[in-house]
Amino acid sequence: MKAVIALVALAFAAGGVLAAEKKEPTEAQKAQQEKMKACNVEAGEKTLKGDERKQFMSTCLGAKPAKATQQEKMKTCNSDAASKELKGDERKKFMSECLKASPA
Repeated sequence: MKAVIALVALAFAAGGVLAAEKKEPTEAQKAQQEKMKACNVEAGEKTLKGDERKQFMSTCLGAKPAKATQQEKMKTCNSDAASKELKGDERKKFMSECLKASPA
């Protein structure tokens, strides 16, 4: 675990030096960074150490976000259609596309 922390610290230090040459992180990279921060905070709150912490971080970082239920998707799409004041066939088309496009 100390090696992982050292590598992360080294990466941040090197990142500061190379910041002028480096592009903005992608959305996926930003999301991963946020996930790393959240997992790290949670591991700290649980006062995990050693192998327990490694196992927790591995599980936490590998966890996929919960999938939206059909009911949640319907609620979101309905809300979007209402805010756009869609009616009739236009609303039906929007709802169909929205429900297909929403993450499941």
